[in-house]
Amino acid sequence: MTVKQGIQPQDLYHLKSVSDPQLSPDGTEVIYIETAMDEKSNDYISHLYYLNLQDKQPQQWTFGEEKTSAPTWSPDGSKIAFVSTRTGKPQIFVLAKAGGEAKQVTHCKHGATSPVWSPCGKKIAFSVKLGQEDSIYDQPEEPKTGDKELKPLEVDYMKYKSDAAGLLDMEQFTHIAIVYLATGELEQLTAGCHHFYLGAWSPNGQYLAYTADLAEDQDLSFTNDLYLLDVVTKQSCQLTAGIGMFYQISWSSNSRFLTFLGSKREFQNATQAKLWLYDLAQQQLTCVTSDFDAHIGDCMIGDFLQGVVAPHVQWLADNESFYFQVTDQGSTAIYFGNLAGELYPAILDDQYVYGFSLDAKRDKAIVAISTPTNPGDLFYINLQTGEKEQLTAVNQEFLQTRALAVPEAIEFKGAEGWRVHGWMMKPIDYQEGNKYPLILEIHGGPHAMYGNSYFNEFQILAAQGFAVLYTNPRGSHGYGQTFVDAVRGDYGGNDYRDLMAAVDYALVHFDFIDQARLGVTGGSYGGFMTNWIVGHTKRFKAAVTQRSIANWISFYGVSDIGYYFTDWQIFAGLEDIDKLWHHSPLKYVSAIETPLLILHAENDYRCPIEQAEQLFIALKQRKKETKFIRFPASNHELSRSGKPSLRIQRLTYIRDWFMDYL
Repeated sequence: MTVKQGIQPQDLYHLKSVSDPQLSPDGTEVIYIETAMDEKSNDYISHLYYLNLQDKQPQQWTFGEEKTSAPTWSPDGSKIAFVSTRTGKPQIFVLAKAGGEAKQVTHCKHGATSPVWSPCGKKIAFSVKLGQEDSIYDQPEEPKTGDKELKPLEVDYMKYKSDAAGLLDMEQFTHIAIVYLATGELEQLTAGCHHFYLGAWSPNGQYLAYTADLAEDQDLSFTNDLYLLDVVTKQSCQLTAGIGMFYQISWSSNSRFLTFLGSKREFQNATQAKLWLYDLAQQQLTCVTSDFDAHIGDCMIGDFLQGVVAPHVQWLADNESFYFQVTDQGSTAIYFGNLAGELYPAILDDQYVYGFSLDAKRDKAIVAISTPTNPGDLFYINLQTGEKEQLTAVNQEFLQTRALAVPEAIEFKGAEGWRVHGWMMKPIDYQEGNKYPLILEIHGGPHAMYGNSYFNEFQILAAQGFAVLYTNPRGSHGYGQTFVDAVRGDYGGNDYRDLMAAVDYALVHFDFIDQARLGVTGGSYGGFMTNWIVGHTKRFKAAVTQRSIANWISFYGVSDIGYYFTDWQIFAGLEDIDKLWHHSPLKYVSAIETPLLILHAENDYRCPIEQAEQLFIALKQRKKETKFIRFPASNHELSRSGKPSLRIQRLTYIRDWFMDYL
């Protein structure tokens, strides 16, 4: 009998993601995106796929080495618009369902994204970046040979860099435009020195909904208001009055109601998102989930899926009812709601629902689901009966050659007797009576959530003979507003005690764990907490800190979010150096005895690499056991969307460090 091996770092090249399912207007066909990592190009390739719900045979509709995204059906179901990088910059293409070549309909200088069909099907609204001197008709320039001209960056604002985009062109803004498909004519709808984010076209064709922050001082503004633009008069009206951050707009089919997500930011970035409704007839704004103590939307954290698009609220044809996504208790669910105030779960299982597309007339949906042993597939679900049919099995053949660990949910008392939720994953080669090393994994955020989803890193560690413990300490989403907010101002306090209580619980309840061989790792906030832990206890024999925070004083000025995140999370600014230093792991570096591997990306603007440099030098000066790995051409998202080869090397470093020391 051949024994299956567990997941290995190189297996990333064999695994695929399916995402962004879109049902046709008549509910009989589905388009979606499939993404794979290509070893030769060391990049991601994504393509458009089609599936008819009668024969249920997936068909690939785009080919090549480009990235495809944002597929959307025309209102009559005869065409599909999508974004592709096949000509270099992302541009919008339209493909006839009947066949033939896709037609490129935008040729914008900086690319075009976010296609939104007009109800008549003759126009597509889209997002475009424009500099102050740019015209919407400017086309991409031919690549120049030789050295690129070097220019200094003039900086007048604090928001001048972004982990996702690097150093920002301060003269470039996101605007909304329309392309007329019959003529190719373009029309720019917004202008000026603000960003305008395209939402949805009203079904009656009268309005385009969008969001924008039009405050003069953008550095200190964290609102995003909802606007309606009349496509005939070109006049905009504001529906929310600077009261919060709103996004993900959708319409009822009678064009009377808008639904969207957001909050008044009562707890800054720790505020749970709510579901809001605006009644155009009554000109009334209502928070639909004001008494619902859960985050509306997706807070699940993972390290595998590509191309995930957060699903909007989706209305049934009765113009009274709708479905929406909720983060709760380690899972994401789909809930039903209506204008009468009813709210109840339609899909509530131990799983990660990361996308859905509603058949508004039949009360059915195409749903994208991941579980701890399935990275992700599409399912056809009757939302009334719960009847479920699997439509794709993109990783089934490969995973049949691998053994996967199945996590066990646990619950224990953390600091102050609070209930804390987590999971224990046994090693692949588990045998009764043997002892195994344990690795504690800590998520970032801190306002994120581990859950009932596939996590590649955990499977790799389990394949090497490690037990893996992962939990949602206070600060995590999924357990109510009080729980999420509790970490602010208390980094290294009760959150640390929650994590130590998790280890204590595991040692008492799982007799296969060797308490002399404990490891700990995490990234971002999880990296901060790894640094904090090894500076406050010697119970761990090995640690790996990733994209971490070590010094809140310097973080304040070097992170793309530092000057406000530090105030929000530590409750201190530069006027309170003592508090910033008290919560800085660097302060406790002399107490670190645990061998510490430091992983950091060179282009990380969220937690800049100087944080790792400070920690490494302080450790080396004190003759501590440490190693520093710097990943080139990578940002804060290395573990999730970095170059495939570097992601594999990162996983290998983590695995080998724990193999060497545990």
